[in-house]
Amino acid sequence: MANVKLIFSGTEKSETENHELVCYLNQQNEIYINININSDDIYYQGFICLDKSTAIKFAKTLRTEINKMEDVNNG
Repeated sequence: MANVKLIFSGTEKSETENHELVCYLNQQNEIYINININSDDIYYQGFICLDKSTAIKFAKTLRTEINKMEDVNNG
């Protein structure tokens, strides 16, 4: 198993550029997703762990929503 941790930052457009989403496979063989919200007056951290079937459903749902974005931009 690769030792990989992906970190995604928010966008300037939504003023979330200091926020991070961290994603990796944990030792319990689950997808671990952590969201860090960091702004001038607040810091909050939350996480969720997904089993394989739930992670697949999440990925499919995310892909569907991404496709909707492309349709709006191309139409």
